[in-house]
Amino acid sequence: MFCKAFRVKSNTVMKGSDRRKLRTDVVTAFPALRSEELSEFIPSKEELNLVKLYTHKGEAVTVYVQNRNPILFEVEGRLYPTVYTLWSYSDLLPAFVTWPPVLQKLAGGADLMLPGVVLPPSGLPQVQQGNICAITLVGNRAPVAVGIATMSTAEMLGAGMKGKGVAVLHTYTDQLWALGEKCLLPIIASLELETTKPGNASEEEERQATCLHDPSPAPCLQNATESLSLKEAENDLMLLPQEDLKNAEDSAMQPPQDDVEEPRSSQELMDELLLQCFFQALKSRVKKLDLPLLTSTFLRNYMFSCCPEGKQMDIKKSSYKKLSKFLQCMQNRKILQVKELSRGVESIVDVDWKHPDFVTINPILCDCALEKSEQSDVAKLKWEDLLSRCMERLQPFHQLSFHGQEPMIRKGSLDPIDIIVAQRASNKKVTLIKNLELYGLDPHSVAAVLQQRVQASATVTALPGSKDRAQVQIQGNQVTALGKLLLEEYSLPRKYIQGLEKAPKSNKKK
Repeated sequence: MFCKAFRVKSNTVMKGSDRRKLRTDVVTAFPALRSEELSEFIPSKEELNLVKLYTHKGEAVTVYVQNRNPILFEVEGRLYPTVYTLWSYSDLLPAFVTWPPVLQKLAGGADLMLPGVVLPPSGLPQVQQGNICAITLVGNRAPVAVGIATMSTAEMLGAGMKGKGVAVLHTYTDQLWALGEKCLLPIIASLELETTKPGNASEEEERQATCLHDPSPAPCLQNATESLSLKEAENDLMLLPQEDLKNAEDSAMQPPQDDVEEPRSSQELMDELLLQCFFQALKSRVKKLDLPLLTSTFLRNYMFSCCPEGKQMDIKKSSYKKLSKFLQCMQNRKILQVKELSRGVESIVDVDWKHPDFVTINPILCDCALEKSEQSDVAKLKWEDLLSRCMERLQPFHQLSFHGQEPMIRKGSLDPIDIIVAQRASNKKVTLIKNLELYGLDPHSVAAVLQQRVQASATVTALPGSKDRAQVQIQGNQVTALGKLLLEEYSLPRKYIQGLEKAPKSNKKK
């Protein structure tokens, strides 16, 4: 529901009567909440805001914000807690457990499929169809999503744990979470060790779990929740039985950590270094005019010079022990030919430059780099031509990284923040700012800051021709103040801001 940007209609402070009504609604919706917890959850004196918004699909949602964090949201008259609330009251809702790789799919708008649910020793939580429930990750009771059960617990088990289990409404890292202080996921100790039922993994869950997400703890909760370190959480997973770890590998595509690859011997490492220097020397140093080439010269002047910095090549420490034996193996692989041109002195007389170890034909790359009319005529390309042809066929994308958050990867090129100074009636000017959302900036927050600093009216309207973007309009030419805000306070690179040259010129008399 909140995987894309929403539009805020209003933001007002709640009155005392509305606050009392909200308390009554919370008691009705969440009877497990004790009276002292209710007083802490909705205190009498702290400011509580009511935000009305429309999602990208046009759904009307009411959000209750306390201490700059959304604590509840209401859809069609039904209250739902946010992840901020559930981090303080982790037992407020029945929770289904899943594997960490599934979180990225949920945040992208997917629902929780039953094959991705981990069965703890105590069994599934008891829910009925339509009940509000939470989703947690293995080893951490901090909820990462809120949704509605699509079937009862009995129906889930009767269906063989297949199909959709929870219709997800809100997740950690979505736009509703971003409305708050963007706290990172805490680590809350598990009451019991979760385990998975044998044979619970399936292809459907594998399609969900395609990327590992490793959240980090953040001390942003105000309650006295006991936190575990990531190391302890990982140790919980290491205690799972071997059979269950195998199921975890199949379902979440995450290899178990106890299968540690045995370290290779120093002899194997030296063999690898020897081959690396050998092929690099033949490919980049030796030319046809250099042949025949003494094997001793090849080792001393060519192979040694290709040894990477910080490493030392020593044939005696390899499995070959002698250069002649190593070159004989390469000759058996038909990479080169060695002959004794004079008594006791061996030389490299020929090299197969078309050997598969040098050249690997790639039909897919050929189709990408060549036109159909060229495929029968063009046998080789210069490296710069190949690179430029491949780059021309790639689709542009961009990645944004924010401190403490997973990088966001989007298709297409990154549009700059566009600043326009437009003329209105009576020779009045207004400043329009577009594309703030692309850089993680909330248009309403930017408008509020500018309005306070320049003491001018500022509004946020929908961007014409775009469904999920907005533009800020502020009276007067405010490019100077806007540039200072974006460059100095938000630390945005100047090259991603378009229109700074439209700032009014200062009229200084000489």
